[in-house]
Amino acid sequence: MKTFKMKEEVINTIINEQNILIVQDLDGVCIPLVQDPLQREINKEYVRDVSRLREKFAVLTCGEHEGKRGVNRLVEKALNSKTTAKENGFYLPGLAACGVEYQDRFSNLSYPGLKDNEINFLAEVPKMMRSMLTNELKKFLPNLSNGKRNKLIDVAVCDTRFTPTLNFNEIFSYVKNDFQKVKDLQLIMGKIMNNLLEESKNFGLDNSFYLHLMPNLGIRDGREIMKYSTQNEFGTTDIQFIIKGAIKEAGLLFLLNKYIANKTGVYPFGENFNVRNAPKTHSKLIKLCRDKIPDEHMPLLVGVGDTVTSVKDNEDNSWLRGGSDRGFLTLIQRLGESYKKDNQVVFVNSCNEQVLRPRINGTDMKGVSDPNDDLKFNMIINDGPKEYIEWFKQLASNF
Repeated sequence: MKTFKMKEEVINTIINEQNILIVQDLDGVCIPLVQDPLQREINKEYVRDVSRLREKFAVLTCGEHEGKRGVNRLVEKALNSKTTAKENGFYLPGLAACGVEYQDRFSNLSYPGLKDNEINFLAEVPKMMRSMLTNELKKFLPNLSNGKRNKLIDVAVCDTRFTPTLNFNEIFSYVKNDFQKVKDLQLIMGKIMNNLLEESKNFGLDNSFYLHLMPNLGIRDGREIMKYSTQNEFGTTDIQFIIKGAIKEAGLLFLLNKYIANKTGVYPFGENFNVRNAPKTHSKLIKLCRDKIPDEHMPLLVGVGDTVTSVKDNEDNSWLRGGSDRGFLTLIQRLGESYKKDNQVVFVNSCNEQVLRPRINGTDMKGVSDPNDDLKFNMIINDGPKEYIEWFKQLASNF
């Protein structure tokens, strides 16, 4: 039987090390999942607790720091001020947009690895999304009034700067529990996003972008696998249009590079290292670390995420494993093994009434993990962001 560590055990493991780096996802971990991303909220005390850890903490998220949908706006709203975070370093430092938007805790921003023509095309993507989705919904839901359809589209089209996204949670809820209709909508979502990939080729950007599905069932033939709806959950609810190479595993090494440079004055992978020029496989990422980071410079790593999936493929009796946090959590575990560090991997149950996700119940890990899964969690936060924030507060009180 799988037993997980108690919360106090994990805290003791962390505080007994001088050299630590906590790498944490955001939505579903410290921000409750909601159908409309513009309605997200972040806890004010959590924001202040993060600042206590200073360089020992970094976010690694497919969300974004800046823009009207950025987490920086949530921080300012929580503090009820547009200046307090900047003055006191209360912004959440780290890597956003899955690896191409970096900021420190004072919101000083950089865009490692991005090209101007890619940024220009990304600026046009939300308008194209909106036009395509309008056409599809007119055919799929012909009885919708123009007003209702536009409201659904307003929520669905997330016009973020580097990761424009289709989020179908609100549209799925509109068709209630008709899971065949949900699946049909997932196919529409996939069709629109694949059309955008084709459109990018007309601008000479054949190899600039890829589609990130949340949640997904891993990768086949270089593409993420759609998780279709079942009676128990919606499956894939969001598809992001993302810069190729912007994956969280590469982002983890970018953060390590920054962390070690801050401690030692030397960038182990070079000052210009970014997710675009990083190795593409776990084994090569680990080899780069082993070649460039001596044991005494490698921190104890703590990884926190909520998007991990595992589903049995009965056709060939194998497991389809995916989720946007799986890769970087697995890499943290494997780096711990390689460097003989007691790295910690924490899973947060993010499923709630608004967004259905697989969750761990006791020792039942169905939908998240399986008996043959290489990824092993050290701790489970059962009750979502609220419980995680309480645990984080307890941890931060030691710094």
